[in-house]
Amino acid sequence: MSNVLRLVIVDPNDSSREHLKAMLLSMEIVWLEAECSRYEFFADVVGQTHPDLGIVNVDSDTRKAIQLIENLRASSPECAILIVSDSSDGQLILQAIRAGAKEFLSAPIKVEDLSSALERISIVRFGRGEGKSRGCNVIAVAGTTGGVGSTSVAVNLANFLASTAANSVALIDLDLALGDADVLLDTIPDYTIVDVAQNVARLDINLLKRSLTKHVSGLYLLPRPIQLQDSQLITPDDLQRVFSLLRATFSHLVIDTSKGYSPLDMVAISSATNVLLLTQLDLPCLRNALRLLMSFDEIEGLKEKVKVIINRVGLDDGQISLKKAQETIGREIFWQLPNDYRTMVEARNNGVPLLEQAPRSALTQSIMGLSNALSGSSGTESETAESPSKSWLRFWPAKAKSK
Repeated sequence: MSNVLRLVIVDPNDSSREHLKAMLLSMEIVWLEAECSRYEFFADVVGQTHPDLGIVNVDSDTRKAIQLIENLRASSPECAILIVSDSSDGQLILQAIRAGAKEFLSAPIKVEDLSSALERISIVRFGRGEGKSRGCNVIAVAGTTGGVGSTSVAVNLANFLASTAANSVALIDLDLALGDADVLLDTIPDYTIVDVAQNVARLDINLLKRSLTKHVSGLYLLPRPIQLQDSQLITPDDLQRVFSLLRATFSHLVIDTSKGYSPLDMVAISSATNVLLLTQLDLPCLRNALRLLMSFDEIEGLKEKVKVIINRVGLDDGQISLKKAQETIGREIFWQLPNDYRTMVEARNNGVPLLEQAPRSALTQSIMGLSNALSGSSGTESETAESPSKSWLRFWPAKAKSK
């Protein structure tokens, strides 16, 4: 994305450098191109990577650091400089500003101070007047059990989002053992999530896009590994860095998590803007939903992200009522998706998204409404202005009504 700050850092102190890296990797408006532990080599790093911003910790050798900033102002004037120091010496700050620094942060760095400084630099760099950068909407789709339809929803939701020209969308298949997002899109990937995770330190935004599989709809896919044993090659830290680069590249990420709720799944769920928890109106699914919601409530900041989605509403007369379901899980229902088994199976078997297979079906229209609700779009269809639980009824096929 064009509004992401590409930056490099230099800090001879390993501890403070790692702390800064961890903070940067959690931010959506930046991409860390490179790091350096020697002042002597940093000018070459900047010359090779051409970043928007260089962060210089001056504490290890103030004289060398100030000289470095002066050299960078001459050799790479397009690179803004932010300095970090645990010193509050006004003379040092003045020297750094005269040498060419644009911002000064006191160590230990606070997240809010770093975020504000980056935002100010971003406004100058990209010329935005609002003072806010466009973030990446990360949507994690999770299920209460296998076969609940989370992969189908994730694939078609991502496809709907990609159908809007202003969006750039990537779908990540995090079911590393049995994921089948590539099958639903009828694609044969050249690279998998393991390839990207193992090489993420060497990737930039352009190389990343070439490592993903592009669907004809414009959707980018990062599929699960080919071999089962390859799933052990990805660590939570690897995945966090992959997400960081993806957030810097796309406006929307849709992540299809596994049903194992592994540490990798929890990285995705914790990183998400919205977590869609899919369940059905039967007792095992609802009990699992309650258990998961209770666990999520214990994770700071996660409760507000979780949105309960009821799938296959109208499957049969034996389903638990919506009122009883809400009482069971103690949570409002965000959206309901109607049961349309025939349409979904045909789309899956053909490897074609619903938007192409059956654009006017009740299920297609409901997922479109969900897409609009999550992206804040009013949509082109009038049903998006209706209640989520009622919007799909007027598209309900005549045969389905009689069942």
